[in-house]
Amino acid sequence: MIATIEKSVTLHAPIKQVWHAIADSSEFGRWFMVKIDAPFSPGSISRGHITYPGYEHIPWEARIVRMDEPHLFSFTWHPYAINPVVNYAHETPTLVEFRLKTIVDGTQTHLTIVESGFDAVPEHRRNEAWRMNENGWGKQLENIRAYVEA
Repeated sequence: MIATIEKSVTLHAPIKQVWHAIADSSEFGRWFMVKIDAPFSPGSISRGHITYPGYEHIPWEARIVRMDEPHLFSFTWHPYAINPVVNYAHETPTLVEFRLKTIVDGTQTHLTIVESGFDAVPEHRRNEAWRMNENGWGKQLENIRAYVEA
């Protein structure tokens, strides 16, 4: 059974810069392609709208779980929840973790993104949600690399 996605990248940027790109909601929105309404805060619900062309009508919502600067940022959300008329609230969300580690002489950061909990996604959505997010996290690693290395 598919339960977890894990993707990693080495970024040529110091950990403080990468942390800011992930944990600051405005910065996060720029590379993740989402307009977020308020700053991230542990325990809060973060809302906004996707800005990726063709998906602008899709709301974005995540519950911020942890912000352990500068090593761990996490939230829960409903994966591939793109149908605006479906209420996903009854589903168990997945957990997304951004894990950061300084490497080399502090000029590079190893970023690992882990999304777990797909085994709790309803069976009729599970495979598509996993496939779309597995591809999506690969693209998001490219996006954050371009953003922090610019």
